[in-house]
Amino acid sequence: MLYFEPPPQSLPGPATYTSIRSAMYRLPTLIFLIFFGLNGTAWPAPFTPASDDEVLERLPFKASATEGQELRQLRRALTEQPQNLERALALARRYFDLAGAEGDPRYVGYAEAAIRPWTSAADPPVGALVMHALVRQYRHEFDAALADLARAAERDPGNVEIWSWRSAILMVQADYTGARAACARVAPLASALLTAACTAIIDARTGKAANAYADLSAALTRRPDADAALKLWIQTRLAEAAVQLGRDQIAERHFKAGLALGVTDGYILAAYADFLLDQGRPLEAVSLLKNWERSDVLLLRLALAEDAAKLASAPAHFAMLKDRFEASALRGDKLHQQDEARLHLHQGDARGAVRLAAENYHLQREPSDALILLEAALAAKDVAAAQPALDWLRSSGYEDPAYAKLAQRLQELRK
Repeated sequence: MLYFEPPPQSLPGPATYTSIRSAMYRLPTLIFLIFFGLNGTAWPAPFTPASDDEVLERLPFKASATEGQELRQLRRALTEQPQNLERALALARRYFDLAGAEGDPRYVGYAEAAIRPWTSAADPPVGALVMHALVRQYRHEFDAALADLARAAERDPGNVEIWSWRSAILMVQADYTGARAACARVAPLASALLTAACTAIIDARTGKAANAYADLSAALTRRPDADAALKLWIQTRLAEAAVQLGRDQIAERHFKAGLALGVTDGYILAAYADFLLDQGRPLEAVSLLKNWERSDVLLLRLALAEDAAKLASAPAHFAMLKDRFEASALRGDKLHQQDEARLHLHQGDARGAVRLAAENYHLQREPSDALILLEAALAAKDVAAAQPALDWLRSSGYEDPAYAKLAQRLQELRK
């Protein structure tokens, strides 16, 4: 998973959810501190550019003229008024959206840098607290993110974004009771479509996938004018619910409908690629993910698809991925342990896969996190390691034939 998010239209404020493909940030001192200065090591003084026109780095994605201009305007606006919180939040939101769309975690660092003057204060403003929570949840600091949201809710209990994100984070932690309570706080503050989206995903995780699919599909039909980003979010969740119900043709229809909206989003690309791989259609997955090497999550799926299709490019992409994961380990970065476990399992290292999958499951407990733990434990013949995922599968009532088969095979190992 890239990161979990509530429906995009639940995010109010100066920066609405958009797909961003272009950015170049010039806060070198803050970026330097975020990525290298947190361990107490003494580092040389940061480089200061001679002028605002000096290019420090060209970032690895394509920009449209409109998007590039928008981001330059946001940076320029903040430079002109560096104490303006609204402008800082607008810039931070753009970078955060970009991290989700492009799958590059550096942009989360840029977002954090934009709001750091406020989050480092003793009593941060509500907007800064919420944005900080988004940054923290992206980095899997879920308890810290929930604490930020709780502080924000004390002062602004009618802020729908706070409750949407609280529900989303509790879903990642498999706290469905808490997530549903947060959705109840969303209901009087949001549209019927957003309320349906909030509750449907919980139903899909708790043994009511058919009801979730029907309710969310009906809610979307009643709102053909919904924002494209929200439609994408809902089409992806409908596809996932259809997969759970074994309705593969319907699932593919939803994946394609989401992609046709033209909103760049790494999550749907990863989900559809996994679907294609499970369907034994690796060449289609390769076509879907070409030019997405910059995202670790998508690079893994590209390499798996190339390997399944016996393409000569697979070894180089696996080597690239291995280097990235090793670099992440040196930084103490645990963002992609699920995917790293999947790589180890693919390469025959079942024990290494179990270790990574178990550590990942301790941090986040979404269905895909349970899946890799079940698969790795089965390969390693380690039923005990799979127990947390088996317990979740039983207690949640989660429906998916693939998970049920894995659970049955693991139970047979006990005999």
